[in-house]
Amino acid sequence: MLGIIGGTSLLFADLPPLEETTVATPYGRAEVRTGAFALLMRHQHNLPPHRINYRACLAALAILGVDTVIAFGSAGSLRPDIPPGSIVIPTDYLSATDIPSIHECTIGHICPRLDADLIRSLGELIPEARVGGVYAQTRGPRLETVAEVRALACAADLVGMTVASEATLAMELDMRFAAICTVDNYANGLGETALTFDQVLETSRANARRMEKILENIVERYT
Repeated sequence: MLGIIGGTSLLFADLPPLEETTVATPYGRAEVRTGAFALLMRHQHNLPPHRINYRACLAALAILGVDTVIAFGSAGSLRPDIPPGSIVIPTDYLSATDIPSIHECTIGHICPRLDADLIRSLGELIPEARVGGVYAQTRGPRLETVAEVRALACAADLVGMTVASEATLAMELDMRFAAICTVDNYANGLGETALTFDQVLETSRANARRMEKILENIVERYT
């Protein structure tokens, strides 16, 4: 079963009928829309990134029988050659903050890897997307400082606040995972003017219809 994670703008896509349900998990409850696939809104009840119960959200998808997760997320570019308006499908990620885990023991676990076959398939479905690159997750909701952006740019291509947490948990729960990131801004210090949330929102809204169409194509392909 396909699971989609994204923002509320995805609800405006032309999708098969979905029914909202609340799923109880060992980590709390999560609201999921289900039907031909499962659709989970990550910012439930308007929660900012650092308040999202990622363990409950991903566990809910697993309980519903999801085995493939595609996450839609907005990101900032750490590279001058990845301008706002780009679509990027990252192939790896790193974290500059705490990442949740379903494991409570001290025994080490194998490092998860994004699903190469799923990434390749998405790249074929979205020919305008840039396939490859590292997504760095920081702790929201604040934007990164210029110094943080310079440091992250040494190892990553995009910066965001959610995808690494979702990817780690999905793979710990034996679900395939890939992300589709819209680049809504240059990270702080890369643009010609100081970055503001208003600028991020403006580009995000402009990208919304593109993401709706991509979601429609994904649902048609994978369900």
